[in-house]
Amino acid sequence: MGSQLLVNLVVWFLLSAPGGLPAQAPSHAAQAASQGETTTRNPHGNLNLPCQNCHSFTAWKPIRNVPEFDHNNTKFPLRGMHEGVACRQCHTDLVFRNASTKCADCHADIHRRQFGASCENCHTVKGWRVGVQSMQQHFNRFPLVGAHALLQCDSCHKNAAVGQFQGLSTDCISCHSAQFQQATNPNHAASGFPATCQACHSMDTWFGAKFDHLRFTGFALTGMHANLQCTSCHAGGNFKGTPAGCVGCHAKDFATANNPDHIKAGFPTSCATCHNTSSWMNVNFNHAMTGWLLSGAHAKVACSQCHINGRYTAMPTTCSSCHMADFQKTNNPNHVAGGFPTDCSICHSTISWANAKFNHALSGFPLTGAHATLQCQTCHVGGKFTNLSPLCVSCHLKDFQNTNNPNHTAAGFPQQCQVCHTTTAWMPASFNHNLTSFPLTGAHTTVPCASCHINNQFVGTPTACYSCHQKDYQGTTDPNHVAAAFPTNCTLCHNTTSWAGATFNHTWFPIYSGTHAGVWTTCATCHINPSNYAAFSCINCHTHSQSNTDPNHSGLPNYIYNATSCYSCHPTGQGGN
Repeated sequence: MGSQLLVNLVVWFLLSAPGGLPAQAPSHAAQAASQGETTTRNPHGNLNLPCQNCHSFTAWKPIRNVPEFDHNNTKFPLRGMHEGVACRQCHTDLVFRNASTKCADCHADIHRRQFGASCENCHTVKGWRVGVQSMQQHFNRFPLVGAHALLQCDSCHKNAAVGQFQGLSTDCISCHSAQFQQATNPNHAASGFPATCQACHSMDTWFGAKFDHLRFTGFALTGMHANLQCTSCHAGGNFKGTPAGCVGCHAKDFATANNPDHIKAGFPTSCATCHNTSSWMNVNFNHAMTGWLLSGAHAKVACSQCHINGRYTAMPTTCSSCHMADFQKTNNPNHVAGGFPTDCSICHSTISWANAKFNHALSGFPLTGAHATLQCQTCHVGGKFTNLSPLCVSCHLKDFQNTNNPNHTAAGFPQQCQVCHTTTAWMPASFNHNLTSFPLTGAHTTVPCASCHINNQFVGTPTACYSCHQKDYQGTTDPNHVAAAFPTNCTLCHNTTSWAGATFNHTWFPIYSGTHAGVWTTCATCHINPSNYAAFSCINCHTHSQSNTDPNHSGLPNYIYNATSCYSCHPTGQGGN
């Protein structure tokens, strides 16, 4: 009690002193320390604030009308409605730091925890009553857009304090059942419309509904259909079972159409084949659907030119059915006299009757080379186009007969011109000698024809070498072919590259290998008789005296000392001296 009195006297003294309290008065802890007290209890806890900021020097209570305390320096600044709240409404305990900063600790949750404990998600310090805009666009499974954004919560959540906030249906019909039942244009209930309001209505307004006709019926509203009133097709408010076929609405239009008469022509009642939704007129018929495409000049022909007297069924598709007069009048060439087929498409196109083009390859005789630029009458003389011969000589007999280098007739050449000539030009001709029994190789390929075919004799020309090379055979002296009685089969030693450089195959007596290789220079080394190459001598080179040879062969049968007897026992010439 004495300590408390002492403190009061000190406070009174400081307040009555000139100049009042100093700029920073000591706190409870500072005062107790200056007086040597060991313990001073602050009812507000650890609050480093001078007492006189809130209390007067006369008594602790009541506190000053305007305490010198800035709540903005705390972790919970006072804003909005909190500014007028008495301190003790939040600070129920004198230890001010014990006060909670969570809304739910001061404000009872009338929503029964359906929104959690975070009141600030919907409410603000400006006032407890809030609009939908402050609810962060209704952050749940049903965003508030359009007209819904302007509604108050209790428009849907009836009796907000006790209303249901969770588990409400998001289907439009759960709130708009009355509007659905009351709708009369059209009558939703009677027409059996689905209760999915969003299919036609928007979030902005109940009126101005738009029905996606394609999505829900499979019948797209295009062209003129898009601007029709619903009752134009759905007569009497009947929206169920409305036919989707054009004739369901356009039967009268079909029956009264006379250009052409649809019923008489047997036209199908599928109007979409020719008509479109933009207008009943301006018909566009896809003739390709009939299997007969309109192309070229046909595309611009009026229907009545082919469909005479309104006939549209069982129409012939052959060209001649319409163009027989053109076929009969054409004289360049005359189609009737020429026996042309009446299938006009072989030569003519749908662009025009003139400028016809005939694919001659279809006749089995393709036009190539100079033939491709000829006029038709060059071959088809007198307008004859049928039963013409495809043989060259049928047109080129004069060329065949007048050719004299070589003379084709005298030489007995076959009249198959294509063997030597081409369609590009009659000259120059090229004969493939390989097609004969005597292919040309080596030097023969550059020899003029007349060198072998003397006096233009091309038939029965002999193929033996000697028939052309007799002079070469007779004029050869090393060795002398005639004196040696060589055979006239030149191919045994010679080839077609050149007459010289002949090679004789001496296989029956090896002179190119063994001891004879490289020791002779000419045939005469062994064949000492140039008029008889069948004779030869060994002892010309293998010289042995008879006096030395006879004793070595004593007792051998058939031994004779002469030039050729050595070969009977020494056939390869491998013997010694």
